[in-house]
Amino acid sequence: MRILVCGGAGYIGSHTCVTLAERGHHVVIADSGVNSSPRVVPRLQRLIGTPVPVHRVDMRDRQALGALFAAYRFDAVLHFAALKAVGDSCRRPLEYFDNNISGTIVLLQTMQQAGVRRLVFSSSATVYGEPAQVPVREDAGLQVMNPYGRTKLVAEQLIGDLCQSDPEFRAANLRYFNPVGAHASGLIGEDPCGEPNNLMPYICQVAVGLRDRLRVFGGDYPTVDGTGVRDYIHVVDLARAHVDALECMARADRSFTVNLGTGRGVSVLELVHAFERACGRTIPYEIVERRSGDAAAVFADPGLAHELLGWRAEHDVDDMCRDAWRWQSMNPDGYRSASRRVAVPRVRRTRADGMLAPARA
Repeated sequence: MRILVCGGAGYIGSHTCVTLAERGHHVVIADSGVNSSPRVVPRLQRLIGTPVPVHRVDMRDRQALGALFAAYRFDAVLHFAALKAVGDSCRRPLEYFDNNISGTIVLLQTMQQAGVRRLVFSSSATVYGEPAQVPVREDAGLQVMNPYGRTKLVAEQLIGDLCQSDPEFRAANLRYFNPVGAHASGLIGEDPCGEPNNLMPYICQVAVGLRDRLRVFGGDYPTVDGTGVRDYIHVVDLARAHVDALECMARADRSFTVNLGTGRGVSVLELVHAFERACGRTIPYEIVERRSGDAAAVFADPGLAHELLGWRAEHDVDDMCRDAWRWQSMNPDGYRSASRRVAVPRVRRTRADGMLAPARA
């Protein structure tokens, strides 16, 4: 199939593009560049082995998105394009509503106009808010504790309404927990813009010496050690799940919603200690006040994903930390690193067609 991957140059999107190519699918990337680096493109092409069309498109740009659908005949869309930080969404809610909700509306309208009726939506476990019990099943009550979670829930509802109104439209909503790790090659990984909003990249930057210490938000939660508990999932497992969902949807011709996770909660300090084992270094940290909008413990019951997709997480927390450390140690400054071990061409943006392309030497 020819697949449009919205946000395909980002962290999860780029890993999913690799898995799509490994399964024989043809990938086209649309990415605004807000949460990604153009330097991921030559690395992706190196992993995939063929050129990857990459277009700089904001999902809210109706004209640019329409031109992209007119230029290609897509079989399905994978939608990763969103602002994604809980704390940041509490400071900038309107920007999150505009980008995540408005962008999804324009994408759905453009898909419908182009006759593309297969969508895999990268949702979030934040739609469960503070769950009444864990592990969390898909039939748990939905409630949101922050603007980011609200954008994901509203997007799911929009997609569900479209499926009801258009009997041919099919969608898979994937509610996943905290993605971490990196591709085993060390070529692609998580490279946050500015100060990391998520735990693992912050730990990585402390380990490599870019930051002095980790701030742990809250040490008085009702958990095993007082720190927040989450279901961390290796990004490669997550990428595989998105492709499994795409293929299941095409095969079974049905819509569905599934949780993705390992089914085991890991506390912040447990993750810190696992990373220390992986990198052989001590990670300095301090406990600070709780962060607005955070729940104490959230982890998944991934049974339905196994039943429907045949999917199960294959990597444990030690694998996640090992691969994250490999990425960070090979690329101490992320995609800005000039590493001899990861030699990639510089990237320029062509003005004529909005594509990202390797610069000439």
